Amino acid sequence: MTNKILEQVESAHLKKDVPQFAVGDTVDVHTRIVEGEKERIQVFSGTVIMKKGRGINETFTVRRIVNNEGVERIFPLHSPFITKVIAKRGGETRRAKLFYLRDRVGKAVRLVEKRKTSAKKDDAASEGGTTRAEKRELAASAT
Repeated sequence: MTNKILEQVESAHLKKDVPQFAVGDTVDVHTRIVEGEKERIQVFSGTVIMKKGRGINETFTVRRIVNNEGVERIFPLHSPFITKVIAKRGGETRRAKLFYLRDRVGKAVRLVEKRKTSAKKDDAASEGGTTRAEKRELAASAT
């Protein structure tokens, strides 16, 4: 149960264009770093192993391997220091939290890439080919 007044105050600070990514995706997180008077953008690439919270408190954790050492970084989703999040690759997962990746090394860390099913159907229809379901319907109607 949340407080209505609290939601109104938080809504002013929420980002309008929230990036779309899921747990298991490989992402590039562009962060604004301020060093004295200088400002630069730093990119942190890795796999999203966890998303949690809601509203202004929503965070996501990104994990990557650097020099055979696992590095995890927690980013607030609505932080003004995060300029953009680019999802490079979608990973197929069956869990909401991928903590089991912490115990894995090398190629075992990789996740299977998500399949794009709707694109295949569109390609088959545009090429004049038939999909499996259409072939089954034709065979059923012929008998």
